[in-house]
Amino acid sequence: MTDATATFDVRRHGPASVVDIRGDVTAGSEDVLMSAYAAAGDAEAIVLNFSDLSYMNSGGIGLLVTLLVRANRRSQQLMAYGLSDHYRQIFELTRLDEAVSIHDSEQSALNAADAG
Repeated sequence: MTDATATFDVRRHGPASVVDIRGDVTAGSEDVLMSAYAAAGDAEAIVLNFSDLSYMNSGGIGLLVTLLVRANRRSQQLMAYGLSDHYRQIFELTRLDEAVSIHDSEQSALNAADAG
């Protein structure tokens, strides 16, 4: 397996956990992403902060789909903010935007999760 080149730091805000993503998200990021998801615990909403994302390839998109499936199984909302125009377009093309609630800011996402 490829070495992870991304970090995922988790912050708790009431019923939501914010995951700060930094670096390159690829298939090699699976272990660190799933560790961050475990650290998010029983949060009602998982908010992904893409503000410091450097790069994400198809393997990274696949990991987001895996994360979405796991969140759905636990009845957790999956949200995102900080997406560049390029990655917003990819979310639209892959239809991830229909399953992941996209917001313009952390506060907007937290308000939608009743954690603001």
